[in-house]
Amino acid sequence: MSSDPWGRVDETGTVYVRTSDGEQVVGSWQAGTPEEALAYFERKYEGLVVEIGLLEKRVRTTDLSAKDAQTAIDHLRTQVDEHHAVGDLDALRVRLDKLVTTVESRREERKAAKAKQTDEARAAKDALVVEAEQLAQSDQWRSAGERLRALVDIWKGLPRLDRKSDDELWHRFSHARSAFSKRRKAHFASLDAQREDARKVKERLVAEAESLSKSTDWGPTAARYRELMADWKAAGRAQRESEDDLWNRFRGAQDVFFAARSEVFAERDAEQIENLKLKEELADEAEKLVPITDLKAARAAFRSLNERWEAIGHVPRDARPKVEGRMHSVERAIQEAEEGEWRRTNPEARARAAGLTGQLQAAVDKLREQVDAARAAGNNAKADKLSRELEGRQALLDQALKGLEEFGG
Repeated sequence: MSSDPWGRVDETGTVYVRTSDGEQVVGSWQAGTPEEALAYFERKYEGLVVEIGLLEKRVRTTDLSAKDAQTAIDHLRTQVDEHHAVGDLDALRVRLDKLVTTVESRREERKAAKAKQTDEARAAKDALVVEAEQLAQSDQWRSAGERLRALVDIWKGLPRLDRKSDDELWHRFSHARSAFSKRRKAHFASLDAQREDARKVKERLVAEAESLSKSTDWGPTAARYRELMADWKAAGRAQRESEDDLWNRFRGAQDVFFAARSEVFAERDAEQIENLKLKEELADEAEKLVPITDLKAARAAFRSLNERWEAIGHVPRDARPKVEGRMHSVERAIQEAEEGEWRRTNPEARARAAGLTGQLQAAVDKLREQVDAARAAGNNAKADKLSRELEGRQALLDQALKGLEEFGG
C-alpha cells in the first residue's frame, strides 16, 4: 500500500483522497505502481488548481459576466465534488466559495454602476433640454445654432433611458430646436432691407475713407479712421456680394494712409534715436563735472551743456526718463554745492556755530574741573559719572568744531 498526506492506494488498487468528510474513493488503478497512481491523480488536482486560478484571474481582470462566471464555477465545483483528484479538495472548495462571493459582489457593483449611469444620463439629458429651451429664445443665431447642433451630438452619445422618459425628454428637446429654427428663419427673412441700408451707409463710409487716404494730418486723420471703423461695425453687414468689395475699398484706403504715416514715423523714430545718442554724450560730459571742485566753472560748463541739450530735440519716450535723470543728478549736485557754499559764507550761520562751540567748550572745561575736584576728594563714583558726561559733551564739541571748520573758521 502507498500513501501521501492527501491520498493513498490500497492493496486492491483503489485510490482514496482525504477530505474533511473522511476518505473518498477517487478511482481504481491497475496499470502500474501505487506511486504512479497517486502521481496521476495529483496531476489531476494540479490541473484543477490551474483552472481555478485562471478563473479567479478572469473574474478579477476582465468583464466576464456574472452568468458565465457562475457557469464556470459550477463546472469546476462538479469536478471537485466528484473526487477524481488527490490533493487539498477542501481548499479548492473554499476558493470556489470565495469566487462565488466575488462574482456576486461584482454583479451588485455592476448593477449599481448601471443604475448610476442611468441616473447620470437622465441628469445629463435634463440639462441638455434646459439648455436647449434657453437657447431657443436666443438672438445669437450663429453661436446658438452651433451649440444646438453640438447638443444633438452630445445627446446621441448618451445611454437611452426607459422609453417613456426618453421620449418625453426628446420631445421637449426637439420642440426647443424647432422653435429656434422658426425664429431664426423669420429673423433672416427681414434682413434684406437692413442689409440694403447697411450697403448705403458703407458706401458713404468708403467714400470718406478714400478722400482721407492722402491726408498728412496724421493725428486727427487716424482718429477719424477709428471713428469710421466704429461706424462700419455699427452699420451691420450688407449683402454678401457687396460686403467684400466695400470692405476691400475701405481697408485699402486706410492702408494707403497708415503706410504713409508709418514711413514718416519711421523717419522720426530714426531721428529720435540719433538725438538720444547725442544727449547720452552730453550726459557723459555732465557727469564728469561731479564731484564739484570748482563751483563757478562747473556752473558755467553745465549751463553750456544744457543749452546744447535743449537744442537737440526729442528722444524716444521710453528712453527719456533715464537720460534726463542723469542730467538732473548732475544739476542736483551743483545745487547742493551752491547750498554748501552759501552756508560757508553766511555770517549769521557762522555766528550761531561759533556761539554753540563756545558754550560747549565752556561746559567741557567746567566738567573737567569737577572731575578733578571729585578725584581729589576721593569721590571716585562721582568722578566716574562726571567723566561719562564729559565724554558726551566732548563728542558734541568735536562735532561742532568740525561744523565750524566748514565756515572757514
